[in-house]
Amino acid sequence: MKAVVWHGIGDIRLDEVPEPTIQDPHDAIVHITRSAICGTDLHFVRGTMAPMVEGTILGHEAVGVVSQVGDAVRGFSPGDRVVINSTISCGACRYCRMGQTAQCDVANPNGPQAGTSFFGGPQSTGPVDGLQAEYVRVPWAQNTMHPLPENVSDEQAILLSDIFPTGWFGAELAGVRRGDVVVVFGAGIVGQFAAASAYKQGAGRVIVVDGHETRLAAALAQHCEVVDYNDEDPVQAILDLTNGIGADAVIDAVGVDAERPKRGPAAVSDEQAAAFDAEVQQVAPDASPDGFGEHQQWKPGDGPSQVAQWAVASVAKYGRIGIIGVYGPTAQSYPIGEAMNKNLTIRMGNCDHHSVTPPLIDMVAAGQFDPTALITEHEGIGSAIEAYEAFDRREPGWIKVELTELTELTA
Repeated sequence: MKAVVWHGIGDIRLDEVPEPTIQDPHDAIVHITRSAICGTDLHFVRGTMAPMVEGTILGHEAVGVVSQVGDAVRGFSPGDRVVINSTISCGACRYCRMGQTAQCDVANPNGPQAGTSFFGGPQSTGPVDGLQAEYVRVPWAQNTMHPLPENVSDEQAILLSDIFPTGWFGAELAGVRRGDVVVVFGAGIVGQFAAASAYKQGAGRVIVVDGHETRLAAALAQHCEVVDYNDEDPVQAILDLTNGIGADAVIDAVGVDAERPKRGPAAVSDEQAAAFDAEVQQVAPDASPDGFGEHQQWKPGDGPSQVAQWAVASVAKYGRIGIIGVYGPTAQSYPIGEAMNKNLTIRMGNCDHHSVTPPLIDMVAAGQFDPTALITEHEGIGSAIEAYEAFDRREPGWIKVELTELTELTA
């Protein structure tokens, strides 16, 4: 079968690999009908989330049909149509019982203190082969999949695998309350769903900050107020929009691959640029700071702590920050002193997919929210590498890439 495989920083390939088999009684094998490319996948190729294990299949979003189940899997049968959670959880440990499934004590092969286990990630998360393939093995299948109602399409469901739940979780982390002014940093796909989720959870206003025009246009289509950090100082703009108070809640939907402003009043000084360059070296010592080739492919973000600094500066005193943008263990710069002096509450982490997702499936099934408008690209698995490259270059309009035709190549 064909699969997208990580071979090294800046080196991913569409390979022919063996089909997966049941390895544990709790496993299921799922025939994938939709997958997707996420910004998190780009971290692995850029080298800002490491170390990866060569040969790992990438991808952590998928919809499909169950083809086999292990002897210990209850509640699912071959033929069931499912959405697969990005994070893996057993359903029986103390964390799973509390709904904190991202910190399952059992799922991560590296042990209970290793943290989240998810598909297609670095060594610290398993590694577990990912979901950009024709068939996949789903460990702890009973708690890592959800059945799909007939009136939820594959195209809707692919956004319920990770992106919508993560955006919703970000708004929860930020403690969004009725009437809040919420700022979302990042207008990529996670930021778009964080903005939508903030509105659903009662926000009175949502302000979205980004530096890419087409992404800001998508946020504007959701009736968000938008700030281009290349034209305005985002912190000052947020203060101006809130009578000098700042936001009640901020969601960081960017993470370690943040970009610093290249022009305008927020453009960094030489001293700040040097500090950011040192951060890049610390965060991604094996990455190429200038990327690869004439297009600077797979270039890590050049402002790793930029959004962290803006978030702390733009939130009100006693405000709340939720971090869902990915920061790896090597990211160690955070304005903790400024945050403490403002009495801020800061929460972060990976989405508890198994407990967060079911109500969102119901919301989509009831017609209360249709996520599909935010899928901007539909690519066959045969074009996956080219799609990765365009997504990495932040081509205009490329917000979310759905991978289709996962079976035709090997039929």
